[in-house]
Amino acid sequence: MSDLLKRLRGRGWRLTAQRRVVAEVLDGDHVHYTADEVHALAADRLPEISRATVYNTLGELVSLGEVIEVSTDGRAKRYDPNAHHAHQHLVCARCGTIRDVHPVGDPLADLPAQERFGFAVSAAEVTYRGICPDCAA
Repeated sequence: MSDLLKRLRGRGWRLTAQRRVVAEVLDGDHVHYTADEVHALAADRLPEISRATVYNTLGELVSLGEVIEVSTDGRAKRYDPNAHHAHQHLVCARCGTIRDVHPVGDPLADLPAQERFGFAVSAAEVTYRGICPDCAA
């Protein structure tokens, strides 16, 4: 059983066949699918699943804090099930491939006091950009 499915079961989230297949599609490391990709992969497993059900399920998972919605450079939103492990993202500027990365250090500590402008900073999102090996070839 996937980590996401275990977390959802632990929350008592009702796992219909449609919700289960969406959670199964999102299982894995470095998963950052668009809603349309989730729908296509889910439909391979459960042909009757509708696009609306996938979108609604993704919205619920984001609201629950079990999936992170990732937006980069005006591209389609992507969904990251790695919501409970601190990480940042590395994005290819050409194809949009996203990888989870775990840099050393605390991005909150890296922001000097004079650059906080009195804000009580509670979170930081860092996105690293570059060209992936496939696009560089």
